[in-house]
Amino acid sequence: MANTKSAKKATRVSARRETINKNRTSRVRSTVRKVEEAITAGNKEAAVTAMKAAEPELMRGAQKGILHKNTASRKISRLTSRIRALFA
Repeated sequence: MANTKSAKKATRVSARRETINKNRTSRVRSTVRKVEEAITAGNKEAAVTAMKAAEPELMRGAQKGILHKNTASRKISRLTSRIRALFA
């Protein structure tokens, strides 16, 4: 249990950041899942629109520290190449 005033505040801040980060992580995963579902279904239009929503979420997650920048870029690249394969 925190004893000092600063330790109590740090606990409050940590709890608040945890909820924000969980929310952001969930949002990123949801958008990526929608893209993957559209790709597996073979729905090109849905995949493209879902990707347009997922790309900014991934980069925002990288900017906010949820993902590493290279991880977000890699996910975007791989999803984009899978969408391109649908059109080929």
